[in-house]
Amino acid sequence: MSGMGNRNGESGGKGRRWLVVVLAVAVVALIAAAFAMALLNRSDKSKSLDGFAKCLTEKKAVMYGSSICPHCLDQKELFGESFQYVTYVECRVPGQKEPAPACSWAGVKQVPTWIFADGQRRLGTTPLAELSSKTGCPLP
Repeated sequence: MSGMGNRNGESGGKGRRWLVVVLAVAVVALIAAAFAMALLNRSDKSKSLDGFAKCLTEKKAVMYGSSICPHCLDQKELFGESFQYVTYVECRVPGQKEPAPACSWAGVKQVPTWIFADGQRRLGTTPLAELSSKTGCPLP
């Protein structure tokens, strides 16, 4: 009888291992699918912001920033690939302590800074809804 118990125990162990493998594969597949969906949504979102970014440029909104500023990178990420259509001025001059002349001339002391056609400013990472409200550019 002890032989039967071993056989059943082994069979149960193999069954459990098989179940663990199947579950692990399913979890990996779900994670991969979620990642793919996130990438697709991000790509669709950034493409849908092209018009918004172009409108900001038409309305003379300018972002002053720095390539090493984490808040500037956060602001750029809100736009995704559409940031290419935003008027952007880089204030960091590699190897120099002083900001780029365009930033000094504009009186930019902190980045990111948005300057609008009416001269008003927004400092720090600015939500897209606030940029929309300030400029009248509709968000998609």
